Amino acid sequence: MFKNSGKLIFVAILILALLVANLLLGSVKIPAADVLSILFGDRSNEIFSNIILKSRLPQALVAIVAGAGLAVSGLQMQTVFRNPLAGPSVLGISNGASLGVAIIVLMSGSLAGISLSRMGYVGDAAISVAAIVGSLAVMALILFVAKKVKGNVTLLIIGVMIGYLVTAIVGVLKFFSPEEDVKAFVVWGLGSFARVSGDRMMLFCTMMLALLPLSFLLIKSLNLMLLGDDYARNLGLKVSKSRSLIILNSGVLVAIVTAYCGPIMFIGLAVPHLCRALFKTSDHRTLIPGTILTGAALALLCSLVARMPGFEGALPVNSVTALIGAPVIASVIFKKRREDVRE
Repeated sequence: MFKNSGKLIFVAILILALLVANLLLGSVKIPAADVLSILFGDRSNEIFSNIILKSRLPQALVAIVAGAGLAVSGLQMQTVFRNPLAGPSVLGISNGASLGVAIIVLMSGSLAGISLSRMGYVGDAAISVAAIVGSLAVMALILFVAKKVKGNVTLLIIGVMIGYLVTAIVGVLKFFSPEEDVKAFVVWGLGSFARVSGDRMMLFCTMMLALLPLSFLLIKSLNLMLLGDDYARNLGLKVSKSRSLIILNSGVLVAIVTAYCGPIMFIGLAVPHLCRALFKTSDHRTLIPGTILTGAALALLCSLVARMPGFEGALPVNSVTALIGAPVIASVIFKKRREDVRE
């Protein structure tokens, strides 16, 4: 880990630079001196203060925490299943959140004639609770199956099938729902770091900052799992129990991020590959802090691009994460392929 400490420090400095850029850049030009004075308590310019303190700063902090959570969740999934294409949504946990939101958003309009998209804070809170309940319900089912199934591949296939089943149910709900509610559900599904602010932002960041350190307690188990189940079991690891704990940790992180920000794609898949290429190691003592920092940096970059200067409004975050993440994955794969050919 010590030989990569310089790279970790570099990524941390990059996060600070991107945080500053997120505060300075946007559709409204605010001088750096004004941004600094606002951060130190000057509220003389109410418009600039509201933009910085109620929009840009909360959005940047949410991006940092959400990116870190998704990235470390993706790393855990790829290690547990020994599958480079595994990500936070691999077990259908994100789909579970979508199902929860679909039930409360689409069915409330169809059955009760209530449009949550028009209920402001109450509607947002209801959507967040529904997403968490949906995610945890699917995760409970996965943990139950994990105790019954020994093979990682079988569990992975079951998770994918659960995801398809949930998607089918959501499709049926959308078909029978009013157009306005379907639009609200689609907008939620595009993902956004901007919809969390005020007390909800503080609650979200507090929960994530409490959960992220738990990932460090799983480092030994993750490193042993790289050796294979038989070797890990011979070295004293309770494979089934450890697998369930890792899935639980990863699933809760994804559930909370999805509940507050919507399903954010690609960060959990791309960042672990990027970190392995950057730090040139499979040791989770380096990869866990590396993915947390790199995930935060990539999420900040995506947030900045989504509301680029001169552009009114904001692009969907998922569009930006795919545009940035896909080339990253492709370059990492081609680089690894060239290295394998040389060897």
